[in-house]
Amino acid sequence: MAKPTTIKIKLQSTADTGYFYVTKKNARTMTDKMVVRKYDPVARKHVEFKEAKIK
Repeated sequence: MAKPTTIKIKLQSTADTGYFYVTKKNARTMTDKMVVRKYDPVARKHVEFKEAKIK
């Protein structure tokens, strides 16, 4: 059976609040680590979220 093209990833907040989002990304087209600017409700502002592995 073929491997799925999309994988689940965790977007961890760089504000060190422990908040994270879980999303999917296409592993074939996006080979580098994902960095997105999103809202952190714990810090109550927009910060960068970096990709981390789901344990």
